[in-house]
Amino acid sequence: MQRRQLILALASLPLAVRSAWAHHGWGSFDQDAPIYLEGTVVETRWQNPHAELVVELPQDMKLPADLSRRSVPAQSAPVDGPAVLAKATTPRRSERKWELELAPLTRLQAWQVPQIPRGAAVSAVGFTTRETTGEAVMRVEYLFYDGKTYGLRSSPA
Repeated sequence: MQRRQLILALASLPLAVRSAWAHHGWGSFDQDAPIYLEGTVVETRWQNPHAELVVELPQDMKLPADLSRRSVPAQSAPVDGPAVLAKATTPRRSERKWELELAPLTRLQAWQVPQIPRGAAVSAVGFTTRETTGEAVMRVEYLFYDGKTYGLRSSPA
């Protein structure tokens, strides 16, 4: 019986590691170095604890000239959105597929963020982990989709 339990435990280890990574705290993200990403959604997971998008970046992604002048929702003022947008750079990592961690579903529903389908074009400003190894993940601060800007750390007014 002990051997069977050991085999089951070892077989479930990759799933446990993935779950632990997916539920890491926000403290692992470098909030002093915002980045900008844009691309096409290749996978969407509209689930708790937060929705996630996998986005494929274009080969020649550049920072938009108007990024620092984009308007941000008034209720996100405590974040100092204009300063975050002004500091944003393109990522130093070379991966073309990134996982974008959005807000919990209740906040997305309050913002009336529609479920974003595969093939949709999105852009975002947010924070990545301090490490440059492992998965390419961004915690999204501002999501730009379908002509609208969503401040995902705040709630709508």
